[in-house]
Amino acid sequence: MSELYPARATVDLDAVAHNVGVLRERAGAAEVMAVVKADAYGHGLVPCARAALAGGAAALGVAQPGEALELRSAGIGAPLLCWLTAPGTDLAPLVQAEVEVAASASWTLDAVAAAARAIGTTATIQLKADTGLGRNGAYALPLRPGARTDWADLVQQAAALEAEGVVQVRGVFSHFAYADAPSHPTVRAQQEAFADAVATAEGAGLRPEVRHLSNSAATLTAKGAAWDMVRPGLAVYGLTPVPDVGSAQDFGLRPAMRVTATSVLAKRIRAGQGVSYGHAYAPSAETTVIDVPVGYADGIPRHASGVGPVQVRGRRLAISGRVCMDQFMVDVGDLEVSDGEEVVLFGAGADGEPTAQDWADAVGTISYEIVSRIGHRVPREYVGASGR
Repeated sequence: MSELYPARATVDLDAVAHNVGVLRERAGAAEVMAVVKADAYGHGLVPCARAALAGGAAALGVAQPGEALELRSAGIGAPLLCWLTAPGTDLAPLVQAEVEVAASASWTLDAVAAAARAIGTTATIQLKADTGLGRNGAYALPLRPGARTDWADLVQQAAALEAEGVVQVRGVFSHFAYADAPSHPTVRAQQEAFADAVATAEGAGLRPEVRHLSNSAATLTAKGAAWDMVRPGLAVYGLTPVPDVGSAQDFGLRPAMRVTATSVLAKRIRAGQGVSYGHAYAPSAETTVIDVPVGYADGIPRHASGVGPVQVRGRRLAISGRVCMDQFMVDVGDLEVSDGEEVVLFGAGADGEPTAQDWADAVGTISYEIVSRIGHRVPREYVGASGR
């Protein structure tokens, strides 16, 4: 453990590279864009970006401009797409750094074109279509039969700017709503809507090099949706986006993060003694409890109170009572423990240790949230040679 903090998230960069290799095989002829947004789902932006590229990723994807610029500042020059900018954002730094800006609305095209003119360059962009998710992207479905779509207007504007020479439309993409339920009818409907969106773009004179729709779930379960590129996020870090279909191991993925903490205290308490705030837990017999120094300030869900799984000396146990800001308690019964016990929160599942999916199941969420919310107060330690 760190001398300054008694917990650690160990990230295996070789696992990240391995997972990208698995996804490349699943993608067939399509290239892989590894999504490293949100600090690489809590695993560490720059180290994981390098590991993903070492594993064969052809491009990287982020949500926020700051993430893109951090990658460029670290010397990473791979193709890089940034898809979430707000009106008023200065896009010149992105254009200058040769980051591909995603456009979902007219204002984005105006802003990126203005930045390109000011710099005296051609900005590389990608256009995002909303094919039925109802979130980000220009709406590609007609409001009524025969009505013109937002998408048609966006591609016409982009084609005009491309003719002017201030932008180059390198890609067209969209995002699934229900790829984690492969048989859901929207999966096929969105593939058809995306094909229509691509045809609309090409009809406007655009010739995108890359067309991509597949997230992690679709990459693993819908090979026919791959187009020229797939865009996995969660699976890059070795977690399954479709736990009802298959585990990480079923898909050949290796979870990259293991979170452990060192307990700060072990003590015997009497029967009936309430434990932690509100005495939400009280043992029925004399027992030993240990104090684990991580809490909701570190990303441990407060609603994991009473249910969050941990492993102590090879035994699976659960959080006892409420999760506090900086700590939680575990009733270990008569297990022989002392101050300074290693407590495994989650890992790859070897030897019975909990996984991020176990935590997600326990608290009624998804594994994405479990790993990405581990706070920056918890030090990351990187193992493996990939990307170093």
